[in-house]
Amino acid sequence: MGQTSGHQERSKKPEVAPSEVMEAEIEVQNNKEETKEVKAKNQKLTSVFGLADLKNEAIGLYNLGQSCCLNSLLQVFLMNIHFTRILRRITVPSSPAQRRSNVPYQMLLLLEKMQCGKCKAVGPTELACCLSEHRVELFVQHDAAQLFLTLWNLLKKQMKKPELVKELRDLYTICIQEHVACQKCSFEVKSKSTMLTLPLPVLDANSHRLKTLEDCLQYFFHPEELTGQNMCFCQQCGRKTTFLQSMKLVHLPQTLTLHLKRFCFERSSRTHKLSHSLPFPQELDLRQVLTESQCQADDSEKATWQYELFAVVAHSGSASCGHYCAYIRSLTDCKWYCFNDSEVCQVSRSSHVPLVPFLDTPPALIHSD
Repeated sequence: MGQTSGHQERSKKPEVAPSEVMEAEIEVQNNKEETKEVKAKNQKLTSVFGLADLKNEAIGLYNLGQSCCLNSLLQVFLMNIHFTRILRRITVPSSPAQRRSNVPYQMLLLLEKMQCGKCKAVGPTELACCLSEHRVELFVQHDAAQLFLTLWNLLKKQMKKPELVKELRDLYTICIQEHVACQKCSFEVKSKSTMLTLPLPVLDANSHRLKTLEDCLQYFFHPEELTGQNMCFCQQCGRKTTFLQSMKLVHLPQTLTLHLKRFCFERSSRTHKLSHSLPFPQELDLRQVLTESQCQADDSEKATWQYELFAVVAHSGSASCGHYCAYIRSLTDCKWYCFNDSEVCQVSRSSHVPLVPFLDTPPALIHSD
C-alpha cells in the first residue's frame, strides 16, 4: 500500500486542536436500556479517539483461529492515520444492538483497546462477531483482496455521514477509463469505472515472468487485442469482430493499493501459487512508469501520482493453506514493523520486508500474496 508522498505526516506530536479532540458524534438516546457503564464508556471514547493516530507502541492482535488475514488487514487499516481520522468522526450508534453490528464502531473500539491497553496484544473478538453477523465467515482461510473489499464495503455502507463516505472513497478508490474499439470500423465504446486495487498480473500472455513491479504496471495498461473466442459484437458491423481493448488511468487515491495476482488456475482446475520473487521500490512515480497513451489525466492530477511504500501484506505457504502477516511503516515514527498476529517487532525495510508482495492486500503501495 502506498501513501502519496506529499501527504505524509512525520511529526510525533499531536496536531489536534482541543475542539477537535473528539469529532465522533455520540448520539445516545436517554432511554432506560442504556446503563451508566455504557455512558461512561462513550465518554471515555471522547478522550481517546482524538489522539487515536498516535501509537505509543505497536500492538498485536491475537489469532482467533485462521484470522491471520483479518488481523493483517486490520493492522494496515488502523496504522493508516488518514483512515483513523475518518473513523474517529463516525456517528456512534445509539442502541447496544446497533453498536454490536456496526463495523466502523467495532473497529473504533478495537482501536481504543490497542491505544489504551498495556498488553502486547489484544483480541479482535467483538469485531469478528460483528463481521459474522454480516456473513463474513470465521475460522476459514481468506483471500486478502476479497476480504479487503468486504471490509471496505461494510465500512462505506455503515458510515452514515455522506462527507465521511466521500473521504473514504477519496482515500482508496482508483478511477480507470476502459476503451474498446472495433478493428474493422470506427465503432468504439468508452466507460469509466472505479476499483479499490489495481490487480496486476505477474506473468505475461506467454506465461513469462514479469521482472519488476513497474513491468507489471506497464503490462496491466498495455492494449490487448480481443480475437477468437474473445471477439466482441460490433453494432456497426452487425457481427462479432476483433476489438482492441485498452485501459487508461484517470485518478489515483491518496492510498494506492496494488494487488499482485499470484494465484492462477491450471488445466486440472487446481489453483496454483506463483511464488517467484518480485522486487518493488521504496518510492513509485506513476508518471515515469506509464506512457501518455496510458493516462487520461491533466498535469495537476498527475502531480499527485508519487507514492512511498507504506505497507505490504505478505502470504507464505501454498494456494490451499498458508499464513498472512503485515509489514507496515509507521507514519508517526517512520519505522518498519512486522505484525505477525500477536507478535510485533521492529524490522529493517531493506533486510526484512519481503520482496514478494502479497496476492491480496489493502492500504499500502504494495499488495502481494
